[in-house]
Amino acid sequence: EVPGVVDYLSILNEDGKVDEELDPDLPKELLREFHRKMVLSRRFDERLLRLQREGKVGTFAPIRGQEAAQIGTVSCLEKEDWLVPAFRETAALIWRGASLSDIFLFNAGFNEGGRIPEEANVLPIAIPVATQILHAVGIAYAIKYRKRDQIVLTYFGDGATSEGDFHEGLNFAGVAGLPVVFVCQNNQYAISMPREKQTKSRTIAQKAFAYGIPGVQVDGNDVLAVHTVAREAAQRLAVHTTADDPTKYRSQKEVDEWEKREPLIRLQKYLRQRGILDDQAVNSDEEEAARLIDEAWKATKDRIDELTDPLAMFDYLMADLPPYTKEQKEAFERFLATREAD
Repeated sequence: EVPGVVDYLSILNEDGKVDEELDPDLPKELLREFHRKMVLSRRFDERLLRLQREGKVGTFAPIRGQEAAQIGTVSCLEKEDWLVPAFRETAALIWRGASLSDIFLFNAGFNEGGRIPEEANVLPIAIPVATQILHAVGIAYAIKYRKRDQIVLTYFGDGATSEGDFHEGLNFAGVAGLPVVFVCQNNQYAISMPREKQTKSRTIAQKAFAYGIPGVQVDGNDVLAVHTVAREAAQRLAVHTTADDPTKYRSQKEVDEWEKREPLIRLQKYLRQRGILDDQAVNSDEEEAARLIDEAWKATKDRIDELTDPLAMFDYLMADLPPYTKEQKEAFERFLATREAD
């Protein structure tokens, strides 16, 4: 029975103090892995931003401040479960073993970087807003039809909840009772549109109730709370982009207020208080992240130097090219031949 009241969960406050009654008492190694992956995701995101400003990669969606929301949820998945990302799930992809070099390569404009290993139950990133929700629901329907012991987890932003795909996806999932977890990362803006101007719902979570799906509002900067809610859901089932200028619509005061709730520092305070983390461990995680990122970017530059055939752009999109795309490829081949002749 789905309740009609939205519960709100926060376990770890801004000072790293934990609510003892709500503390999930997670294993120390899992907490350390949270920290390692959040540090790596943050530093990788910062490197991507620098490279974008230098013109070496294209526009991408930064994840600063959303590491806890992603790491806390994706860490609840088993290997055979499915991850269906939108376009801002770098931290979730890193947790699932995505190659940093592939992410670099994709953002540098090479489709080869979007290749998903055969053994990985992960879909490619989806740029159109909310379309991945339907893909996730389709996979969940297949899982139920085949009686598989798997779940699907998909991400989207607050703006996606105003799209038709969101409502169609949740409606079908609710009616069919599908094993899918919907994670809305509400960063308060749909590009430049503040939440209060694109929906009149008091919360995003309550939109689930209309479709017979439980909805919980969680402090997205609290990795403990996020993990707790996502784990329960799984068990029950068995700047906006770098092309965006947030200063045009978001005040520095608002940014400063959210910085106080920053998830990585919050987790570090908690782990220090529990004796799980100290300066040496923090430095070790930072150094490891820097090494992995440096190695990945070097490998990416080497791969870019080897990718000299522009026709390869047609080889990593579809298994079988439709007729109109074949025509485009053939026309491009003729164009290239003409250039070589000149």
